Amino acid sequence: MYQTRTIEQTILSVSRSFPCIVIYGPRQVGKSTTIDMLFGKTCTKVTLDDADDRNLALNHPKQFLEMHPWPLIIDEIQKAPNLLDEIKKKIDEQRLQWLKEGEERKLMYILTGSNRFELQQGISDSLAGRCGVLDLLSFSRAEKEQTTGRAFHPSIAELLDREREQNVPYMTRRDIFEEIFQGGMPDICTGVSEREVYFKSYINAYIEKDVKKLIAASSEMQFRNFLELLALRTAQELRYDVLANSVGIDVRTLKKWISILETSGIIYLLHPYLPNQSNRIIKAPKLYFTDTGLCAYLCKWPNAQMLENGVMSGAFFETFVVSELLKNLYAYNREPKDYLFYYRDTDQKEIDLLYVEQNKLYPIEIKKSSSPKKPTRNFSVLKKYNMDIQPGLIIDTCDKIRPFDEKAYEYPVYLLGM
Repeated sequence: MYQTRTIEQTILSVSRSFPCIVIYGPRQVGKSTTIDMLFGKTCTKVTLDDADDRNLALNHPKQFLEMHPWPLIIDEIQKAPNLLDEIKKKIDEQRLQWLKEGEERKLMYILTGSNRFELQQGISDSLAGRCGVLDLLSFSRAEKEQTTGRAFHPSIAELLDREREQNVPYMTRRDIFEEIFQGGMPDICTGVSEREVYFKSYINAYIEKDVKKLIAASSEMQFRNFLELLALRTAQELRYDVLANSVGIDVRTLKKWISILETSGIIYLLHPYLPNQSNRIIKAPKLYFTDTGLCAYLCKWPNAQMLENGVMSGAFFETFVVSELLKNLYAYNREPKDYLFYYRDTDQKEIDLLYVEQNKLYPIEIKKSSSPKKPTRNFSVLKKYNMDIQPGLIIDTCDKIRPFDEKAYEYPVYLLGM
């Protein structure tokens, strides 16, 4: 059964503004299903997983587009990036015709891709100004609950208003860790696939189809080990030299592998807040997996209870919060790198998240406990910035929004994105 995605209205809105839209996201997060539900009745579809269509697209792109006229959905577009130049020509020709005839422009092409690493430059070069680009990750909590969801904003007045309107059942910490362990991959959440079997197949397919051609053939086992080592470092600062030594590769190769994972949506790099006046901030990004279920599988945690009680429970709880915020921002076509940062200085003072909007700064701490100790003690370091420091949030496993101290409010993790 199809589950409604929060991003649907955003996709429809963007489709009215551009002749082409591109949907990026990791494998099997529901890109094709979502597009089929929204446009399947009005557009024909071709997938480049099909060998005949792929060969035609690679060797005769102009003929391919003549055989498949718009409006057209092209799935796995990264398998024939040379199509992008021909799509550009078709769009420009049609734009001129619309202009001459005084017609409104229409949506011509919908492209989906699971490997942004191969596509990003081609999209920028060929379709700049002609396409809207959107990102889709695995199911969020709101999508699992099939609620309408709303764009997250850390303003306490707005959050309190929403809490009054919502009727979302409370989730205990154990419930949350069950969600963390499961993750958000649609086939697992809907019961189509068994978790362990699914993730084993997922990793094999990802390496075979997306990674193998980007790394040396002799490095496949090393890349698998790298994935597992990386998962053990979720919610930690990314130290390239340390990780490269652990994997047994040079830093240059490691950075390429990190870039492959980031652009394909498997991981997200959260950057430190670096306003011009500060030169005492540690510059390493923090690394997060975008799907906690995949991360837990790679770390070989056998069940949710052991994960909750294990040494990585705090890191997984933080990863869950960050991934939920990423999913929410993407769903409303907002770029996370414009809003989300973290703070750590050379005195080891740290704030888990900073939500930045214009001249306002919202500090956010993430704690798995429902009664954290001294979580706001570092908020005072933000006074050095010439910004409007707003009341912060402590996202934890409490049951409702309530004041913590004069600096922050406790906010229940189960309400994120609702």
